[in-house]
Amino acid sequence: MGNQTETLLKTLGHYIDGALCKGNSEQIQPVYNPATGEITKNVALAQESDVNAAVAAAKTAFASWGQVSLAKRTALLFAFRELLAANLDELAAIITSEHGKVLSDAKGELQRGLEVVEMACGIGQLLKGEFSDQVSTGIDVHSFRQPLGVVVGITPFNFPAMVPLWMAPIAIATGNTFVLKPSERDPSAANRLAELWTEAGLPKGVFNVVHGGKTAVDTLLTHPDVSAVSFVGSTPIAKYVHATATAHGKRVQALGGAKNHAVVLPDADIDYVADHLAAAAFGSAGQRCMAVSAVVTVGEAADRVVQAVAGRARTIIVGNGADPGSEMGPIITPESRERIIEAINGAQANGAEVVVDGRNLEVPGHEGGFFVGPTLIDKVMLDDPAYTTELFGPVLVVIRVPDLASAIELVNASPFGNGTAIFTASGEAARTFQRSVTVGMIGVNVPLPVPVANYSFGGWKDSLFGDKHIYGPEGVSFYTRAKVVTSRWPHQELWQEQGSGASYDFPSSE
Repeated sequence: MGNQTETLLKTLGHYIDGALCKGNSEQIQPVYNPATGEITKNVALAQESDVNAAVAAAKTAFASWGQVSLAKRTALLFAFRELLAANLDELAAIITSEHGKVLSDAKGELQRGLEVVEMACGIGQLLKGEFSDQVSTGIDVHSFRQPLGVVVGITPFNFPAMVPLWMAPIAIATGNTFVLKPSERDPSAANRLAELWTEAGLPKGVFNVVHGGKTAVDTLLTHPDVSAVSFVGSTPIAKYVHATATAHGKRVQALGGAKNHAVVLPDADIDYVADHLAAAAFGSAGQRCMAVSAVVTVGEAADRVVQAVAGRARTIIVGNGADPGSEMGPIITPESRERIIEAINGAQANGAEVVVDGRNLEVPGHEGGFFVGPTLIDKVMLDDPAYTTELFGPVLVVIRVPDLASAIELVNASPFGNGTAIFTASGEAARTFQRSVTVGMIGVNVPLPVPVANYSFGGWKDSLFGDKHIYGPEGVSFYTRAKVVTSRWPHQELWQEQGSGASYDFPSSE
């Protein structure tokens, strides 16, 4: 960082108050194309004054945006939705160039983000309050929800567009203003989203982007003008975000890490299972918080599952995500690649069997890329880091258990509770499983049970800190707060004739 080659590259700035800006800091960080290993640009890293400028712009904008009618907000959300759809190919190419995922996967990410935008287009229905007539003589009660103010999204590298789209459309539709701090590893998609918001007609200051590291995050978590923080990332950072922001009086939803199990019973269709396990474990190079990273085989299913998944894994085409023939791309950084390889080495040293080995994968023409091939490890010990930690790579470990009860016990012993799945032909087994596991999102013959936009996304245990899941009804609740109004409009003549009805006793409903 800081050599002449990097200095000559374009530096991506922040997007504050409706315009791109360089910021006040001279600190930059390189942005790589993971498929080639080349630095493609630099990104500016915000200092405290840059973050303060973004929050100040959002605070100023909230004074008017929070008063804009639902009809006008909805019209703007529809305009943004159309622009997002029209620019989907461009955004997907940006994501692939900095994250490495294949183009079809990048487009899928954007489609899931679009679902939330479309949900936010119906915000008028979602913000309806309640009314109770004549709860006491001459008294009515009604409730309504109002925006919080300036809210913040701190988002991860693995979904540089989708996760911001899980947050900002709902926050903005409900009347808040938004400051996004995306991952500095793949920052360009955030700026393009900001440009599309502006093109859709969003007033300046309503959506802002600041790039940076710990300085930017800490400033946002402690800023007195920030009302709420949404975070998606690793569990240690989620804990830190939750503890720090709540200590400074903020509402927080902090989504942490995962170790998602897929349980396979002997009655499952093994070919179906193998297809879906390979896709769920190795898609996006395993860099998904909902990726299946542990398959729990029950009884006699084990050998058949291992053989079938191994067959699928060996045929996956790994390459540059921009190549239409690629099915899996690279890892985000060389450091991540080395960490994943060390975990595979450790599992093998502890006696596990590496059935499919992706450690020495080379992609012709991309020798500098950060690649790890699909890896399947059988007979992993339960205390091995390859099983206990979130590797965030294309590594699937196999755990063998004798029965469904043991599988449920294993899933529940994990400190994580993000997602899980069961593959079976038995409705009884599926129902027992879904009622017994301490996990927030469950798939039945579905390996990646990411809820549609009118439900909410979130796990249990160390996968979520805070009491509200992201997007869906809980997202609307998170970005708003309720007021309850009790009102009486006394008839003047009756009041003068019968008295005001005031009492020193606690009021009762009569």
